[in-house]
Amino acid sequence: EVDGLRTIAVSSVIIYHAHLVIDGTRLFPGGFLGVDVFFVISGYLITSLILKEIFLTNTFSFTNFYERRIRRIIPPYLFVLFLSLPVAWSYLPAEYLLKFSNAAISSIFFISNFYFFFTENIYGDIANSINPLIHMWSLSVEEQYYIFFPILTIILFKIQKNRILFFLVIIFLISFFLSNYLSKHHPSSTFYLLHTRSWELFAGSILAYV
Repeated sequence: EVDGLRTIAVSSVIIYHAHLVIDGTRLFPGGFLGVDVFFVISGYLITSLILKEIFLTNTFSFTNFYERRIRRIIPPYLFVLFLSLPVAWSYLPAEYLLKFSNAAISSIFFISNFYFFFTENIYGDIANSINPLIHMWSLSVEEQYYIFFPILTIILFKIQKNRILFFLVIIFLISFFLSNYLSKHHPSSTFYLLHTRSWELFAGSILAYV
């Protein structure tokens, strides 16, 4: 079921970026919502792995956790990056090639969401859609979540084992209301940064715990 949801989420994003039009009607004009669905799935899966380990063994191996993430993420990431390089070199004008290079460097360190935010890139804007790595911002958000969430979970397990769900809900609500409020005043940071995307990941975390 999770893989099926992933397929729907990713397909909707691909169709959205393809700007497919049939009889004057654009397909999946809100297909970028697939990213939101993917964040919930990621929160669910990661929390399931973490909670299963700490509740069954009463310990948690950060080394094993990050090794699994590296094995899962880095190979396909490098494949996409190296596949994009010759295409970008051959077809992008100099200005956009520079943007591509900056996006590639920032994505290597999983901070491309900050790069796109500080360079005022508007997601979905035609001028930015030709950057093959525009979608890497979401991977950076996930990786930042992977860094702090296991630490938070371990701390809660050690000091408030029976109230983990309570704290997950509190963080979810804070991020959710921040997202709704800031989207009106700071739409770019709300879109790209972790503090206003966390509620989606924590929605998955809550589902996993329940």
